Amino acid sequence: MLKKLLLGTTNIHKIKEFSSIFADAPFLITHPKNENINLKVNENGLSFSENALIKAKEFCKSSQLISIADDSGLEIDALRGRPGIYSARYGGKKLTDDDRVELVLKQLSGIPKTKRQARFRCAIAIAWPNGKTLIEEGTLEGMIEFKQKGYNGFGYDPIFYLQKYKKTVAELNPKEKNNISHRAIAAKKILLHLKT
Repeated sequence: MLKKLLLGTTNIHKIKEFSSIFADAPFLITHPKNENINLKVNENGLSFSENALIKAKEFCKSSQLISIADDSGLEIDALRGRPGIYSARYGGKKLTDDDRVELVLKQLSGIPKTKRQARFRCAIAIAWPNGKTLIEEGTLEGMIEFKQKGYNGFGYDPIFYLQKYKKTVAELNPKEKNNISHRAIAAKKILLHLKT
């Protein structure tokens, strides 16, 4: 019988992405709702890695299952690395994803294409019930577009432009995204540890 692997998130988009990326892992993939876990984790770390580890440990402690959690976000050079670890709540908790995207575009108003470098960064932590932990990271380099393009993905995907593909991440299909995204890069590294 397969062991369970808990995805330490309630974000439907992340659950879909992780489930796809970990499809060939030797585990039964589950998430908090499936396990009747209602956990609100205080993400008070100072980096993506610290926040991911906090979440993975809390979900592992609560479930007694091997648990993975990620923390990820957008770093924009022209904004001195903002929104960074505050990406999901940038501009305040009341803003929607769309509001946050528009806020970033407004803050970059007047910044030329050559100075709109950015990266998506992801840290994924895994915690085992025996106390062992491990963290892997992934990054995806790109530019910030001048307007939203595409309807796939979530968060800042509609304004994150990939030179190689001549598209925003939101214009990629899910399979393409799951091959190249910052989350996929980190997850594939984690997968190697899960398979051993």
